[in-house]
Amino acid sequence: MIELTELIYQMDSYVREFDAVVEEVRGKMVVLNKTAFNPRSGGLPPDTGYIIKASREYRVVDVEIDKESMNIVHVIDSEHDLSPGDTVHGVIDWSKRYRVMRLHTAAHILSAIMYLRHGALITGGNIYEEYAYDDYSLESFDLNIFKEAISEANEVVKKGIDVKIYWLSREEALRIPGIIKLASKMPPSVATLRIVEIPGVDIQADGGPHVRNTQEIGEIVFVKAENKGRKRKRLYYSLRP
Repeated sequence: MIELTELIYQMDSYVREFDAVVEEVRGKMVVLNKTAFNPRSGGLPPDTGYIIKASREYRVVDVEIDKESMNIVHVIDSEHDLSPGDTVHGVIDWSKRYRVMRLHTAAHILSAIMYLRHGALITGGNIYEEYAYDDYSLESFDLNIFKEAISEANEVVKKGIDVKIYWLSREEALRIPGIIKLASKMPPSVATLRIVEIPGVDIQADGGPHVRNTQEIGEIVFVKAENKGRKRKRLYYSLRP
């Protein structure tokens, strides 16, 4: 039985290259014993990059979580000669990953402000390389609410707060106000939760990559807002390059 993929990106989101061993191959889908590639999950896009065997490079165009095994599957865009037992080198498209990391941490700050100021919860959202959007459970649509939230978030960014990553047992995590709703959606089999904390601002159970310090985010920029229906007020935002 194949052991679960070691998730390098959860321990260190700044790892750009890594060595690994091929565990399983199913056509163009490849499972490694460890990976720094972040999969498509929780509104985050998958990393892209390369898996290199000797002098041959294979383009990774998608990364998914296998729902049965919960392993990370790397999807190659062409035929390949990868086989179980092969030693390979993984390389992530860093410019894309780093921008997503910045937007991801910005999303946590904005969601914390929206909850604190307006009791609004996120009801949907996605992060892309160039921009992100979140849907909030607001009853009424008011453009100023979003613009004020972004202004306040940028003040938090400027403070240069270190982002903390640590693990807690499920029982401990569920006692923390502010992450109960999210954490309770985790499968019962998940005994230990990865916690992302921006001290004094936000704390959430979260599995994705983040920046180490809020200053790395740069400036959050308001793009537009839309009324998508009851309790679905959508905020689009981006970052200064």
